[in-house]
Amino acid sequence: QGRRRRAMTASAAAALAPPPVMTGRRRNRVILASLGAACGAMLLVNLAFGAVDLSIAHVLSILGGQIGLDLPWSHTPQQEAVLLHIRLPRAILGILVGGSLAVCGAALQGLFRNPLADPGLIGVSAGAALAAVVTIVLGGTLLAGSMAWAHDFALPVAAFAGGLVATVLVYRIANNAGRTVVATMLLGGVAVSAIASAGIGIMVFVADDDQLRTLNFWLLGSLASAGWSKLLPALPLLVAPMILVPMWARTLNALLLGEAEAAHVGVDVERFKKLLVLLVALGTGAAVALAGIIGFVGLIVPHMIRLSAGPDHRLLLPGAVLLGGTLLPGADLLARLVVIPAEMPIGIITALVGGPFFLWLLLREKGRLG
Repeated sequence: QGRRRRAMTASAAAALAPPPVMTGRRRNRVILASLGAACGAMLLVNLAFGAVDLSIAHVLSILGGQIGLDLPWSHTPQQEAVLLHIRLPRAILGILVGGSLAVCGAALQGLFRNPLADPGLIGVSAGAALAAVVTIVLGGTLLAGSMAWAHDFALPVAAFAGGLVATVLVYRIANNAGRTVVATMLLGGVAVSAIASAGIGIMVFVADDDQLRTLNFWLLGSLASAGWSKLLPALPLLVAPMILVPMWARTLNALLLGEAEAAHVGVDVERFKKLLVLLVALGTGAAVALAGIIGFVGLIVPHMIRLSAGPDHRLLLPGAVLLGGTLLPGADLLARLVVIPAEMPIGIITALVGGPFFLWLLLREKGRLG
């Protein structure tokens, strides 16, 4: 009887005890798996909805047919053409641009050790945009007589170079005796963006009517020009930051303690900063070249991960890739559907969401400092 009473007491205690706390690694896996599932679901939704309605069954049937699967749903040749040649490259571009901008924003925030760092705020996007606009307006003259592949690569390469120059310039301005002054960084970004905006204005002034139509939509951000011929040349430039930056998560964690502390644990700080700046310029430049200026993605996404899961870059960086690859296609879907059959520039959607979020973030930081 005593044994039975003790067994009942133990079982009652076990039932009332709180569930075991999920370990850090398991929790990270669950979060990343959830984000990956959300990204996959958003891809299917993007492929299904638009001016030409496709059901999820149609989407699966068409995609399955491309890999040899005979699924029990029929589709028309028109639906297959719309999916494979218009929506699929556009959806993939949205995932890659969103993931690249988000991981670049998270990397800059870790590098500068400041939550307000973002490719758009510190002039990287503006520098990339200036180089891309120059290429759009003057590229026909500068590349006259060159091979066709040179025209395909000119825009992403020029945008990468412009983003790299702007990043290095802002970093040099903000660096004071080996220490990054955040206020100077933000002011330097404002100055670089203003200079780049003036250069863009000059290019808009000298552009012809066809170029103006391209520039007007491109400067507000859009995935409308997505196509396999444009996506494939820039694919390595977009994918490289998404793969390489998360591999340096531990280094960024060490850098959060300070550059001197990171050097004490074996980090070659200067070499790492140069490589990270190069990758950020690479990803941002390619994103701007293909989709135009899309603001706030690199600011919002890392903060959403950080607020919900903490500042550990081992989760933050891959999480930013997946969440950015979910939110930007979602914004693109909204831009396509809200004024159907016309299309709203995606930069308007991200600015409407990102602007208030940035103001809230500023007030939150102000409250902490105050």
